[in-house]
Amino acid sequence: MAGWTGRRDRDGERAMPAALDGVTVLDLSEWIAGPYASKLFADAGADVIKVERPGGDPSRGVGPFAGGTPHREKSGTFFYFNTGKRSVVLDLKQPAARDAFLRLVDGADIVLESFRPGVLDRLGVGWERIHARKPEIALVSLAPFGQDSPYRDYKLTDLTLFGMCGEMYSMGVAEAEPMKMYGTAALVQCGAAAAAAAMGALTVSETQGLGQHVDLALADLQFTGTDRRHAAQIGNQFSGRKSLRASGGGAFLILGGVYHCADGYVLFVSANQHLDRVRAMLGHPAWLADPKWEDPALQFDPDVIGEFDAYFMPWCLDRTKREIWALAREHRVLCGPLFTVEELYADEHFRGRGLFTALDHADVGRVEVPGRAVLMGATPWRISRPAPRLGEHTREVLGEAGLDGGEVEALIATGAAS
Repeated sequence: MAGWTGRRDRDGERAMPAALDGVTVLDLSEWIAGPYASKLFADAGADVIKVERPGGDPSRGVGPFAGGTPHREKSGTFFYFNTGKRSVVLDLKQPAARDAFLRLVDGADIVLESFRPGVLDRLGVGWERIHARKPEIALVSLAPFGQDSPYRDYKLTDLTLFGMCGEMYSMGVAEAEPMKMYGTAALVQCGAAAAAAAMGALTVSETQGLGQHVDLALADLQFTGTDRRHAAQIGNQFSGRKSLRASGGGAFLILGGVYHCADGYVLFVSANQHLDRVRAMLGHPAWLADPKWEDPALQFDPDVIGEFDAYFMPWCLDRTKREIWALAREHRVLCGPLFTVEELYADEHFRGRGLFTALDHADVGRVEVPGRAVLMGATPWRISRPAPRLGEHTREVLGEAGLDGGEVEALIATGAAS
């Protein structure tokens, strides 16, 4: 890894060094998990060169799209997972493109890919070729079931990944089928884990000069992941317990669950254990003075819960989530608002800590995105650029790799690059 030479920001001004300044990542990955992993490197200052196939990363075709019209440069999905990167288009099926790619390897510190197992080898740029070219570099491969598995040729979606390897069987209500979380949460979790593994491989490369092929299976990452799977494993191994879905009949105890309010919803947790605080929060209403509410057995009785809610819900509906949250904090009642994305963008905590970054894109326009989650005083986080247009940096990056103008134009003329 080269020492920091003075990175400049989008306006050409010298910027403070970021944590991974001087690190170059060759990113061949596509869709969600791999691009999220490399995005985290870019967020920390690495120069991430996204090597795309002709036509681009397929996630360019995934909505939502700015303006509502499908366009490969207007995908919100691609934009979010690829900020801070540069785009190079190489057709690795062509020998000249493979040679150009190996020139890029010469200047890189780590390579990330998510092709089906064996694809890079068939293209002639697999681990053996990369390792022979630069022995100290690491190749990080993400595949649904890894490089060596009875399932190695199987495909996965976020739905099947979460269903097979996550906590889907405990999601939803007992009276219906299991459900998954919205979006691509499982793949994003895998991407975060892949970034940690890649950082470990990079550290070994830098400190010990050892290159290695890192084999990551999305199934393994999800099975050992953060979404309650660890708690389910502990419960199963130590007590034989299986996580169950709760009944969908409503709250299962008084002051336990989500409640409607004037502008949305609030969540109360374990408030039944501190009814003295709840009485103070509600202004000591006469109905809550009845000692029956303190009976632990009655607190789980559906009829009692319904009676309690008949008193409590009108109080909630007369107040906004922030008003209820403020009263709950004042009286030390465990409660939290369920914020929409719009409300989070306006929230004083996130605004005050400078979480959001505005980026200008030639096709999308100005977009405000969540920025750094970590504050590092000496090596600040900063998005260097918006997500790249397809092949936006092909000439620039190939020139940096040592190809002269004629060689670059010849690659473009033959379709080996674009």
